[in-house]
Amino acid sequence: MLEGKNIILRLLTEDDLEELLTRANDYSQKGEFISTKFLVPAVFRKEFNEHGWWQDNKGMMLITDKNGRMLGSIVFFEAFMHEAGYEIGYGILRQDDRGQGYITEALRIFSAYLFELKPIARLHAKMVKGNVASQRVLEKCGYRLEGTFKRFGFVRGEYRDHEVYALLREDCPSLDETLQV
Repeated sequence: MLEGKNIILRLLTEDDLEELLTRANDYSQKGEFISTKFLVPAVFRKEFNEHGWWQDNKGMMLITDKNGRMLGSIVFFEAFMHEAGYEIGYGILRQDDRGQGYITEALRIFSAYLFELKPIARLHAKMVKGNVASQRVLEKCGYRLEGTFKRFGFVRGEYRDHEVYALLREDCPSLDETLQV
């Protein structure tokens, strides 16, 4: 468990699965930049039962508030073989919880944690071009724009450009520094 000022990052438990699946599959809470794909409950549970949604090359942590209320999740995974790092993904489950700084705090902590845990040179995140809120989060956490993938992802019925932001190990504060903020 990683505890920040306003949030806690922790591994999933079996007790979390039903709420996470319900919230992640609630179409009314998906914003304009979030994929409309649904998590398949049987597949999600199978992966949880096999490895608890945490492995060497991919993992997920829940983001909760200090009272344990589920806010969202943050993940890392290998996007391509032979990369020097991992891709990061994140999301807040309820529209009312967006814009409160939860993702910014979670991303700072999670990035520092991954650099402490793994011998990697970089982390990166892709976002739909025009997603100003996600752009601000990435920039506040030290991620820098590296380029644009044209017509990269199918979101809300059309192919959309995605921007790639990256954070290098040397530009990330240590986990101890991050948790003391």
